[in-house]
Amino acid sequence: MRLLRLFPDDTKIPFMKWRKWSFLFSGIASVLCFVVLYTHGMNTGIDFQGGTLMEIQTKSGPADLEGIRHTLDGLKLGEVQVQSFGADNDVLIRIVRQNGGDEAQTAVVDKVQAAFGDSVDYRRTEVVGPRVSGELAQNGILGIISALGLIMVYVWFRFEWQYSLGAVIATLHDVVLTIGFFAVSQVEFNLSSIAAILTIVGYSLNDTVVVYDRIREMRRKYKRLNLVVLLDLAINQTLTRTTNTALTTLIALSALVIFGGEVIRSFTASMLFGVVIGTYSSIFIAAPVLIFLDPQLAGDKSAKKVEDDSEEAAEPA
Repeated sequence: MRLLRLFPDDTKIPFMKWRKWSFLFSGIASVLCFVVLYTHGMNTGIDFQGGTLMEIQTKSGPADLEGIRHTLDGLKLGEVQVQSFGADNDVLIRIVRQNGGDEAQTAVVDKVQAAFGDSVDYRRTEVVGPRVSGELAQNGILGIISALGLIMVYVWFRFEWQYSLGAVIATLHDVVLTIGFFAVSQVEFNLSSIAAILTIVGYSLNDTVVVYDRIREMRRKYKRLNLVVLLDLAINQTLTRTTNTALTTLIALSALVIFGGEVIRSFTASMLFGVVIGTYSSIFIAAPVLIFLDPQLAGDKSAKKVEDDSEEAAEPA
């Protein structure tokens, strides 16, 4: 017995009546994302800008991350990332690339060593140059494109080409709006942000496949049913599952955003946004786009026939 029901099982929400508004909203939002990205850019982190990486180990017990971060902020070196890894006294420090070439990067290392002195062991020091940063950016873009391509192939084999193209359109919509989120909010964009985008791609596809699977099932059962009516019925029948999945995910992500700290802030904030957008796109983008990709199934029928078919499909088997 289900104890939580955000929506009753027999909802009849006319989602397809809003498809023109949802397409208009998504189109405008996507264009604005590109405009903001072009005019303001993204707040790229050390992974893409380059910088200095230092691995230290405290000698007096567990590392005080806040104290280390406060000391580094006092050096006025720009963006600094401090995170724990491995043992509780191991700390990884990333410092954004300084203007002035290699001499400036060497000066950063000298300043950090002077600030901490002999209180820590300096295990590793590396400088990430612009070339490496460019390769990371290129690999990240290739990863996203590869994911979209494999999604198209998977859905094509699982369903039909119309579903495949619809899934890619919906997923690409989520990627564009998530990138726009980074540009508008100026949340730091780093390698964990690439991981977040790929995770959002998987989450969005999962929701889309659930809706598509119900649509395919109903098309086989009610071959003469108008596609617009069929899509509404399929979405309504999967609505409880979609909302419950989104809600539980949002609760977990909200806790991470609040208590997770700055190290994973870009990942959790973008994931929180991506879950909302992914749920929206599976209902208002992935499903209604089938009407344009498969127009022969959306032909007009008499209102009486559509109503009769709709009532027939809504009856439990």
